[in-house]
Amino acid sequence: MSLIPSVPVADNLLAARELMAFTLGFHIILACVGVALPAMMLVAEFKGRRNDDEVALDLAKRWSKAAAVLFAVGAVTGTVLSFEMGLLWPHFMERFGDVFGTGFAIEGIFFFTEAIFIAIYIYGWKRIDGWKHWWTGVPIVIAGVGGAFSVVAVNSWMNQPQGFALDGSGNPTGVSPLSALFNPATVYEFPHMLLAAYMVAGFIVAGVYAAGMLRGRRDHYHRLGLAVGFSIAALVTPVQIFIGDVAAHEVFQHEPAKFAAIELLPKTGTHVPETLGGVLLNGERRYGLEIPSGASLLAGFSPSTRIAGLDTIPAAVRPGADLVSMVHLAFDVMVGIGFALLALSVWFAVVWWRRRTVPEGTWLLRAVAISGAAALVALECGWVVTEVGRQPWTVVGLLLTRDAVNTTGNLWLFFAATLALYIAVGAGTFAVLGMMRNRWGRGTAAEAGDADVPYGPSRGRQRVGTSDADADADDEAGAR
Repeated sequence: MSLIPSVPVADNLLAARELMAFTLGFHIILACVGVALPAMMLVAEFKGRRNDDEVALDLAKRWSKAAAVLFAVGAVTGTVLSFEMGLLWPHFMERFGDVFGTGFAIEGIFFFTEAIFIAIYIYGWKRIDGWKHWWTGVPIVIAGVGGAFSVVAVNSWMNQPQGFALDGSGNPTGVSPLSALFNPATVYEFPHMLLAAYMVAGFIVAGVYAAGMLRGRRDHYHRLGLAVGFSIAALVTPVQIFIGDVAAHEVFQHEPAKFAAIELLPKTGTHVPETLGGVLLNGERRYGLEIPSGASLLAGFSPSTRIAGLDTIPAAVRPGADLVSMVHLAFDVMVGIGFALLALSVWFAVVWWRRRTVPEGTWLLRAVAISGAAALVALECGWVVTEVGRQPWTVVGLLLTRDAVNTTGNLWLFFAATLALYIAVGAGTFAVLGMMRNRWGRGTAAEAGDADVPYGPSRGRQRVGTSDADADADDEAGAR
């Protein structure tokens, strides 16, 4: 007899979905930073070694240490997610694990590769000379991209499943792992996710240094940190908007239920308006701004384009109005922020081109300072569209979410334990990053001729008459 009391299946379904949403929403931030930050530190180190710029090298060193901390935290949250796949959705794993499991196996290989080379890169700052050290960081970037591909490919497969046949009992047979990995949705979902990672990490990094500049820290360190982060994010933003448009057209063609939720469309029809904002109430669109025939024009380049509505989904499994409204609003916010960040990128580029230096205008720096938070919101909204928009399916057309969930025990207890773990991990992460920031700030404040500069080289704490070796020893002792 189980010591854990069972609850109704509906309660477990709600708990499983809420827990998956929480943990995935937490982990995706770490995953994005883990994929993109190593590329930024390589850009900084490249600039430092090419131009003999000690500040750029110090910037790369600091970012590498922050990347290591976030990688370790991501390993914890990612492990929890892997357990959740089996605990929350056992019927999904039991039925289709053989089809998409290869993706997770490949991701594991990339994960360990990334871990090994992060250690080599950080250890090698004082032990590997010149450009040889830079090259030890290249596998980190490659492994991050490969790991992202493996995971996104699995999620893409859930949207457009292929690579198997079904036997008489409805179970997969004749599995082709490569066909499953390279499903049609992977072609647009992977670049969309990869570019989102670079946007999120780039704008967050730029926002941190813009905030410092607003406090009067207009030194080379802050200008360079802002320039590297913002440049990378700004360069990928227009490409991301293009890929997003491609993805929307593919969703229209292959995931009509999700597209109906995005467009807040209760009934199938032509000349469908593009609705900005609004919610679905009593089967009708309310409180939104409608652009006549806009959705039909965007979907099929003609006002007469027919778009399938929510009425094509059987009433027994049709997503509720609250979920549909959530997907629609999340899509609107994601797209709106994307174009706002594009406008910010153009503004920044114009000022930079005219003055040939990193912009330092107050309003522009304020906009850059909040761009990281805005990019995070867009990222979370994108995952709402992808995951909630797939409802009522776990595997589109083959497995309903309600049929995939664990029907025994009480998943709310696991929810509570996971919530406590993530709160502790999150608090610990902020504490460690805060201590690193304070330590670097104290070091730079003492550097001759560059007072009151945070995040600067720790050798600024070196006392008069103290050797470099002694200062390095003090740094290592302080880190321990």
